Amino acid sequence: MGERLGVTPAQTVGPYLRIGLRWPDGPYVVPEGTPGAFWVRGRITDGAGGPVTDALVESWQADPDGRFDHPDDPRGARPPALAGFRGFGRSETDGQGCYRLLTVRPGPLPDPDGGVEAPHLTLSVFGRGLLHRLVTRLYFPDEPAANAVDPVLRGVDADRRDTLLAAPAPDGLRFDIRLQGDRETVFFAV
Repeated sequence: MGERLGVTPAQTVGPYLRIGLRWPDGPYVVPEGTPGAFWVRGRITDGAGGPVTDALVESWQADPDGRFDHPDDPRGARPPALAGFRGFGRSETDGQGCYRLLTVRPGPLPDPDGGVEAPHLTLSVFGRGLLHRLVTRLYFPDEPAANAVDPVLRGVDADRRDTLLAAPAPDGLRFDIRLQGDRETVFFAV
């Protein structure tokens, strides 16, 4: 009774990450056919530029009105007006390191200091060899005015901000995530 247990060393994620986290409808933040829905597609690569084939991307975002149906929203949780919107998505990478999420554009968010955050998605990356998830943000390339005043984006070195900007794609946006090396995506300590 009262035996004191020692601290065990941290362990990396895997090797069975994919088996435990599969979720067939995970990529659908909104149902197919939702007005305004688009795909976010990207590829996760390692420091050598090779595909990370056993990673997982999770997304978290506000609804189109910039609200969360979550008790941590300081304005209070509010169910989304958009039918089927769940604000959360999950996609495992395929054999080429590619992921996909079907979503809608979130609204801007109030910042705790009275400013406004530009519309963005928060993405977490889980994968073999990582001790913890990596957290980044996807910003929209057609929101230059909102991005210019976003307090988080302004806090990133100017020469690295473009690693947080998605690129237009035929069916939505492309957002590649590089885990290390040249052009490493910016990750945030949360």
